[in-house]
Amino acid sequence: MVDSTHTNDALAEDDAVDRILAREEARHTSRIFGSAEAIQDQATASGGDDGEQWDLQARHALRRVPGLSTELEDVTEVEYRQVRMENVVLAGVYSAGSLQDAENSMRELAALAETAGSVVLDGVLQRRPHPDPATYIGRGKADELKGIVESVGADTVIADTELAPSQRRALEDVIKVKVIDRTAVILDIFAQHAKTREGKAQVELAQLEYLLPRLRGWGDSMSRQAGGQVGAGGAGMGSRGPGETKIELDRRRIRNRMAILRRQIRGFAPAREAKRQERTRNTIPSVAIAGYTNAGKSSLLNRLTHAGVLVENALFATLDATVRRTQTADGRVFTLADTVGFVRNLPHQLVEAFRSTLEEVGQADVVVHVVDGSHPDPGGQLATVRDVLADVGARDVREIVVFNKMDLVGEDERLVLRGLAPDAVFVSSRTGEGIDELRRVVEDALPVPDVEVTALVPYSRGDLLSAIHETGQFLEQSHEAEGTRVRARVSERLAHDLAPYTA
Repeated sequence: MVDSTHTNDALAEDDAVDRILAREEARHTSRIFGSAEAIQDQATASGGDDGEQWDLQARHALRRVPGLSTELEDVTEVEYRQVRMENVVLAGVYSAGSLQDAENSMRELAALAETAGSVVLDGVLQRRPHPDPATYIGRGKADELKGIVESVGADTVIADTELAPSQRRALEDVIKVKVIDRTAVILDIFAQHAKTREGKAQVELAQLEYLLPRLRGWGDSMSRQAGGQVGAGGAGMGSRGPGETKIELDRRRIRNRMAILRRQIRGFAPAREAKRQERTRNTIPSVAIAGYTNAGKSSLLNRLTHAGVLVENALFATLDATVRRTQTADGRVFTLADTVGFVRNLPHQLVEAFRSTLEEVGQADVVVHVVDGSHPDPGGQLATVRDVLADVGARDVREIVVFNKMDLVGEDERLVLRGLAPDAVFVSSRTGEGIDELRRVVEDALPVPDVEVTALVPYSRGDLLSAIHETGQFLEQSHEAEGTRVRARVSERLAHDLAPYTA
């Protein structure tokens, strides 16, 4: 007899495979109510004591994390039935680092779950030397977690790390509800927010890479065809075992689909490279806005360029790179690119899938690194983003650190932020504080044309004057009968175009 829990799991995964492979464009959008409350600071927070003697009580305690519950405000019973909202309990394990670091990670997981459309009912943390290889938190603590899940009425548990397939199955077998991990939540959010064809293809590829090793099937009911004489052990007709099972078929379908998606993503590269080369040919400097998710990058882009980019108080509201042209006070043109936000433990599938998008950062002349100044752990955000920037080859790009949301930050906190990045610019996209200063800092960081030319440009070549205006710097300009005499600093390419008219 097949276990009903396993059968339901298999059917659910079958639906997931079909759903992802079908690439449904009309995805169900869940309403999000309330916001995850901040985790209370604990007097018992311990410092980094990696390698010290483990405290027995701390090791054996499954600690409840207060303040994670998501409140529902102004939600009627009818509204609640109409929206799909999973009731979740968060579970985390930490070994190195402090309790505060672990709680910050859990706070972020609560925000991720809420953005994905869930209601966070509770959260628990356990300190142990390393996650249990079988059930992540250990069999005894899994039984305790089962009791918590039953008491609060949760239908899903979210682990604050990427679980091995065997860990997820073992934990589900104990607590009897669905178990997912941090990576699955992030992938779900990305799938909801991808808008362009390239963005959708990148997210789908990441989903399939994550799903492939996690497929599971149960019993002969998963068989698609009978095996042959060899598969039957030579026993002949009537005793043949299953041939290609449902799980094997799904794996083959997924691999085929992944190959198609990789070809599609490679196909987007020439158009993106052509645009990049056009900007390079025109010597237009580029500025990339990078930073932690929900740090206010899109709001800052709107402030600087009036781009009209979607601004939403949610994680990963921006997935597709937005490039806008703007200009300095003296008329030099440059581009500003808004990029996908980063997060702790960003799934490697997403880093690889979005590598082409993140390359906008690596090939920029300047990176504006936006940090949420009101976040409890701005230093952690800074370090996380710099790690990802190094992965995409942007370690040596000129960086301007910008602390955003300063309208929510007091004077004492400003001193702490100044200690993290002494040369940072303090801004508020909401009030406009510091925006003019940021413009000046960005303009000063842009590469300046270094070839000085003197030329008499015919009036028929107004395009050359426009190019000087956009990408160069006029030093002198006068109008004569034959044309416009200019002395300017320009790029090497533009100097070559002006060569026939130089004095």
